[in-house]
Amino acid sequence: MLALAGAAALALTGCGGNDDDPATALVLRIAPGDRKPAPTVTGDLLTGGSYDLAAQRGKVVVLNFWASWCPPCRREAADLDQVYQAVKSSGVEFVGVNNRDDRDKAKAFESAKTSFPSIFDPAGRVALRFTEIPPTSTPSTLIIDRQGRVAAVLRKATTVAELTPIVREIAAEQAS
Repeated sequence: MLALAGAAALALTGCGGNDDDPATALVLRIAPGDRKPAPTVTGDLLTGGSYDLAAQRGKVVVLNFWASWCPPCRREAADLDQVYQAVKSSGVEFVGVNNRDDRDKAKAFESAKTSFPSIFDPAGRVALRFTEIPPTSTPSTLIIDRQGRVAAVLRKATTVAELTPIVREIAAEQAS
């Protein structure tokens, strides 16, 4: 029971991981030839309407898994929004995936912290679709390339200094 509690705490904090193991690496960049297609990502947005990742084909998409109750998510929110503002003109979209949360708390967090939309996913189903390279912690950030493939995953809170070069590098890749 204690081991299970420790594993749950590790998953929630984004701590740990072996950077040589794709299943547990905290920051993983995937070479273009090794990338796998992202699964279906759809859902209702916190602010109304719906989202479908397939409609974003041809753009780089940054998916950030977060929750209003998550202190690392609160710390990274301003950094994510800063990167979004810096790269959105180069064909990069950001979308949050709010999981295991209360809708009202999530809406309040989103309106105060970010300028990009978020899918409301209280059961965490979107994350479970990523079986090849799962977002195993809250927060986690996945970068999907222009061909709809998972190009990078960060299984921890991120910063402007860390995320910007990864997103810019993937955005600069030629579509094939």
